Amino acid sequence: MAESAAPARPDAEEGLGFSHREIMVTMSGLVIAMLLAQLDNMIVAPALPTIVGDLGGLEHLSWVTTGYILATTIATPIWGKLGDLFGRRITFVAAVALFLVGSVLCGMAHNMAELVAFRGVQGLGAGGLIVGVLSIIGEMIPPRDRSRYQGVMMAVMPVAMIGGPLIGGFITDHLSWRWAFYVNLPLGIVTLVVSWITLARLPKGKGAARIDWLGTALLTVWITALVLITTWGGTEYDWTSPQILGLIALTLAGLVAFILVERRQAEPIMPLRVFKSRNFTLAGAIAFISGFALFGAIGYLPQYQQFVQGSSATNSGLLLMPMMASVMVVSILVGNLIGRTGRYRIYPIAGSALVVLGMFLFSTVDLHTSKTLTALYMVILGAGMGGIMQPSTLIAQNSLEMRDIGAGTGVSTFLRNMGSSLGVSILGAIYAHHLTDSLATAGAGAGGGVSASSMTPAVMRNLPETAQHLFQQAVTDGIGPLFLWGSAVAAIGIVVALFVRHVPLRGGKPAAPAKPETPADAAA
Repeated sequence: MAESAAPARPDAEEGLGFSHREIMVTMSGLVIAMLLAQLDNMIVAPALPTIVGDLGGLEHLSWVTTGYILATTIATPIWGKLGDLFGRRITFVAAVALFLVGSVLCGMAHNMAELVAFRGVQGLGAGGLIVGVLSIIGEMIPPRDRSRYQGVMMAVMPVAMIGGPLIGGFITDHLSWRWAFYVNLPLGIVTLVVSWITLARLPKGKGAARIDWLGTALLTVWITALVLITTWGGTEYDWTSPQILGLIALTLAGLVAFILVERRQAEPIMPLRVFKSRNFTLAGAIAFISGFALFGAIGYLPQYQQFVQGSSATNSGLLLMPMMASVMVVSILVGNLIGRTGRYRIYPIAGSALVVLGMFLFSTVDLHTSKTLTALYMVILGAGMGGIMQPSTLIAQNSLEMRDIGAGTGVSTFLRNMGSSLGVSILGAIYAHHLTDSLATAGAGAGGGVSASSMTPAVMRNLPETAQHLFQQAVTDGIGPLFLWGSAVAAIGIVVALFVRHVPLRGGKPAAPAKPETPADAAA
């Protein structure tokens, strides 16, 4: 797949002519929105052990997160395309409103089934927030200048990841886990008001257009079937069972039908032409792999911190701070370096290597691993993520024409979310399988009279010391393989990143003159 050599359209190079001051004012609403979308997922992580213990069912643990990410994944390309058709302001505000409705419903859930369903509603809105923020920046600012602003925006994500676990842990320890969802309301109302005002200058869109409902339905079918395979395979059903084989057939049939439909649509929900760019495809693959690794780490690390290291929900949030601070610092640094030099190829390569190292180090933890050592592992993992997230989005957008900036950004974000969804379900299944096997092998599946599915840190502390030790060992036995498999997947990202070609970033000040690239330079 060759990189397109066609010249970029002038509007793609020059943006919309916003001044720096106007961009910063507009970004104030976008920062709040990105904070809102990222904060929610991080608030829930420290509360998961208590939520599962309250509503019951370790087997549903992954679905509290998977349901949210799956809905976000499905909605992301849809919101991106709707923004191209009808304008980003109205679609962005609608996404915020839907997210807030889902938050209220989650707080009112009475059982795990309701919570998972309402998390799906939240996820549908969150998909519009994330792709909306990235698409608006892509429409306003040319790629060469975009790295500085996207570096700041990517730094908001770890800020939310730091604040989320802290707030979620505090709420879990001192209030009710339900407030982990209700806390979104005041921030969301501010987002609605600020966004409506600051986004008024954006183009209004084409107006009436034909919506690709068939493509949307097929997209939903094959993605849902794929996630169900990874969630149920080997746990709820055998891999060779009629249920799993049927889902595999449905996934393949749905994917083939989706591709055929999208090739014939005048306004496809996912324009396949964006994949003609080699760099766009590779950037999407990197985004997929990084999403797989990141959510595997964030989603299940609090299990180890609370059950094995004895941290409270609040403290487990604090203990994630080294990783998030590392992501924030590296994201801003990389954004500034790209803006200054116009070079970006080395960052996803180095970032992927650091992610592999960080994930592998986490696979070695045991009952006696210190919090200082795990903090060091987090810094390494966070630095890797900081080197991947911003450049992968920039590479993808630099490969798009302005007419596809929303849909293309939606596709890129979709791939990252798809990786996250599969990562949570697959790594969650690995974790649960090894945990329950360890308990069964030790003859302590009941954990002192309490099932593993309803175990919480508070309940475990009231068990006899022997039962506590067995359950802690089981958690460690689950965490190790989880991160080992995560590191293996992340290693593929290094190989993919090596094939990215340096294509000059459009717009902004020209880069300093450089000699023609030689084979030795290409490896840099």
